[in-house]
Amino acid sequence: MYAIIKTGGKQYRVNVGDTLKVELLGQDAGSQVTFSEVLAVSGEEGLKVGAPLVEGATVTGTIVALGRHDKVRIFKFRRRKHSMKSGGHRQHFAEVRIDAINA
Repeated sequence: MYAIIKTGGKQYRVNVGDTLKVELLGQDAGSQVTFSEVLAVSGEEGLKVGAPLVEGATVTGTIVALGRHDKVRIFKFRRRKHSMKSGGHRQHFAEVRIDAINA
């Protein structure tokens, strides 16, 4: 059984027991989180696809850890102008373990 959920502007295919890194959810580590934007659910009776969401379907999980991704280096260079600019960015994430898919 799997589900396709939408969170943080992205879509994820999840199974029970999976861990995934999603955009920061604004909750502490160890807390329960419920994803109500379920786009599709595959079960024993086949695939149920929502239009756009599946009615009454939710996915629950536990926030395992909070962290930051590796640094993305940004370097801008303009040739023949002696203009260089360097920067970086580290995106925050929440690591979520999927506990149950309710359809």
